[in-house]
Amino acid sequence: MSFIAGRLVTETLEYDGGRQVTVYVPPDPAEVIVFAGDGQLISQWGAVLEKAVVPSTMIVGVHRVADETQRLHEYSPSFSPERFAAHEKFFVEDVYQWTQWRFGVTLTTERTAVFGVSAGGELSLAMGLRHPDKFGAIFCASPGGGYRAPDLMPSSIPRTYLVAGTLEPFFLDNATRWAAALREAGADMVMRERIASHDDAMWREEFPLMVEWAFGR
Repeated sequence: MSFIAGRLVTETLEYDGGRQVTVYVPPDPAEVIVFAGDGQLISQWGAVLEKAVVPSTMIVGVHRVADETQRLHEYSPSFSPERFAAHEKFFVEDVYQWTQWRFGVTLTTERTAVFGVSAGGELSLAMGLRHPDKFGAIFCASPGGGYRAPDLMPSSIPRTYLVAGTLEPFFLDNATRWAAALREAGADMVMRERIASHDDAMWREEFPLMVEWAFGR
């Protein structure tokens, strides 16, 4: 792990027998809060943000389960609605409220985003579209195909940043479909293609660009 000036805080919350959340706390007071699935991975990317010229950003990373099928069921409403709904409540209510209490931050829609990669990209899209009152921006990299744009898009859509690699055609197709649906719905969005495969090197590089696009302007 790269050196970070901020700190990492991991605690276990009461969900599904105990679920860990790891938070990257920046060295300066947080101006932006980014919630994410796959928290044991994405919370480590604070070091990437520290090297970039972006607003001071806190990452709240909710850990994933070890079982990949259960991860998909939690991240996409298409597979197991009950499992998804339970995780959704934990993510947008319990973790959201705990973050405010534990770190003394005030969460505003305008300065709060949800971020995900791969299946976590489906989670970020679902959370953002279903809870635009809490998340003002959606950051989605290489989304999986289980969750697709609804026929009737919501009237309020967070600004959305999509990215996928040209060497991961399945995920690029998913991102492209989402971009078309969001564009048709009149959303403030951007779609980027990178010469990259399905790996976290591209996602890490794109993360600060997402933060800058949504909150640096």
